Amino acid sequence: MKYIGAHVSAAGGVENAPLNAAKIGATAFAMFTKNQKRWESKPLTTENIRKFKENMESCGYTADQVLPHDGYLINLGHPEEEKREKSLTSFMDEVQRVEELGLKYLNFHPGSHLKQISVEDCLRNIAASLNYAIKHSETAIMVIETTAGQGTNLGWRFEEIASIIDQVENKDRMAVCIDTCHIFAAGYDMRTEEGYNQVMDEFDRIIGLKYLKAFHLNDAKSEFESRVDRHHSLGEGNIGWDTFRFIMEDARLDEIPMILETVNPEIWDQEIEKLKELC
Repeated sequence: MKYIGAHVSAAGGVENAPLNAAKIGATAFAMFTKNQKRWESKPLTTENIRKFKENMESCGYTADQVLPHDGYLINLGHPEEEKREKSLTSFMDEVQRVEELGLKYLNFHPGSHLKQISVEDCLRNIAASLNYAIKHSETAIMVIETTAGQGTNLGWRFEEIASIIDQVENKDRMAVCIDTCHIFAAGYDMRTEEGYNQVMDEFDRIIGLKYLKAFHLNDAKSEFESRVDRHHSLGEGNIGWDTFRFIMEDARLDEIPMILETVNPEIWDQEIEKLKELC
């Protein structure tokens, strides 16, 4: 079974996210557990946590179907130690929130070198941050998201993600999320069945399919190999519906969260229904 949904709003409290997902017929969902544009937010209350778990159960969701995302300010590979530590502190708060809510995953962007250090040094910083986060938490699985490679963002090549995982001591707490828009912009072409199979084989060879635990399903306004991150509604961008059919038909990808971050929330329910029909 495919778990298909969207990144829904948690406005008014995290407990509203499962309800918002259920309204659009989602069998999976993503969410922010706090304001994604701020370093600090109020802690989750006992009431937030209780209601979230109640709504998860009443809507029929398990932790396997939810992909929380960390905040946009965090850069675990920051070249400056003080700012990297600030990012790590914020990341640890995200990890704690995931565990308090009884969730499994924390999806994050790897980090950026900002043209101040080498790619290799930045990857080492990211891995060191993750080693710390894993040692000082209990259960959360850290899910690296593939990026488009815009600016100085790392994680746009499979080799960079593999390097991070290789340097993490407890690999059982590591996973990867493929974003279809991002890898398209980064130069991985899944628009034909042959291309799809080649990309998945390359992922397996370099990283390992055992680490693939989530998808972001986005078409792309950006051009192939442009390294520009611009999402579009499914079938309306430069990727097209065939890629999403290949994903839906791939039994290796069953029972992992597949999340829309497409540009028009008003049609998420339609996109989810179409994806379900392709399974």
